[in-house]
Amino acid sequence: MSEPCLFVIGATHHNAPVEVREKLAVDSEAGLRQDLSSVGGLREIAVLNTCNRVEFYGVSSDEAAADSVQAVYCARQKFEVGQFEKIRIKLTGRDAALHLFEVASGLDSQLVGENEIFGQVKDAYAAAQASGSTGAVLNRLFQKAFQAAKHVRTNTGISSGRVSVANVAVDLATNIFGSLADAKVLVLGTGEIGEGTAKAFKSRGAEDLAVAGRRMERAAEVAGALGVGTVTFEEREAHIVGYDVVVCSTSAPTTILSTSAVATAMKKRPARPLLLIDLAMPRDVEASAADLQNVFLYNLDDLAKIAETNRAAREAEIVRCRQLLSERAASLWEHVQRYLSSAPDPKAGSPGPAAVATPQADAPRTGS
Repeated sequence: MSEPCLFVIGATHHNAPVEVREKLAVDSEAGLRQDLSSVGGLREIAVLNTCNRVEFYGVSSDEAAADSVQAVYCARQKFEVGQFEKIRIKLTGRDAALHLFEVASGLDSQLVGENEIFGQVKDAYAAAQASGSTGAVLNRLFQKAFQAAKHVRTNTGISSGRVSVANVAVDLATNIFGSLADAKVLVLGTGEIGEGTAKAFKSRGAEDLAVAGRRMERAAEVAGALGVGTVTFEEREAHIVGYDVVVCSTSAPTTILSTSAVATAMKKRPARPLLLIDLAMPRDVEASAADLQNVFLYNLDDLAKIAETNRAAREAEIVRCRQLLSERAASLWEHVQRYLSSAPDPKAGSPGPAAVATPQADAPRTGS
């Protein structure tokens, strides 16, 4: 009889560029969890779906269930299994536990040490709990991951400095325009990332700032808190001509700024550069806009490359964090092994994981 297995399987920014991650992004976690209910031997499952990763943390009766999860996911995304296996991560046991610890701590992020991922992991765990798809193993795994992440952030310098997508975006704008006092900035999207980016621009001297969102009441709330203006989201393409920096961070399923709209705007401002910063996944700005004269388009992968120059200063802290997390993951795994070896399969004889229930609604994706 096969031993129960803790696993993680998925794809991240390490091997999947932005154009591939767009195809892998899950549009309905509720629907995906329903599909996964057909996987035999799957006891527990949690889905982490962010701009930079799609990962499945599971507990199963044997290792074969991980491949079944992969097959269900690829079929839903219409993504060839063979291509997915070229870019995937697949870890089991202690290695899977350590991976989650590093993810929650920001060590596996594109911007090493950033804080947003901690909230995203917490949201993923809350959604899995709400759907009834976690049990003793994943509950302990995620709780210990949160404790470990807080420990390394408190006791090391991994998050020192301005480590966030929002601050890298502001640094980029500052490098291009110099002082932001005279730059006109528009932020499209009022989720956590959009609001954080607007705050970062405001704190760094951007005085002519406006926000827009698909929900007017939310945009008004963010604008009111910051003391900035709003524009109508439906008329966003007409508005971009009046701005020097446009930041996009919506959760729209398709692009919200077309190349033709950007080209039209540039005809009216040919001598003024336009900086487009696309923080969304799937991307908000049509990629071909980068080919236009005087238009500078940066996406998440571009910002990560810029931020990499700051990584050297934290390299010693990264090594220290990994050592601390490795020790904690080893301790957790010893406990989990004892539990798995003694606990009966609560779903033995059932065709699929009864615990993988369909929630009433998707949890909102942080930063979208």
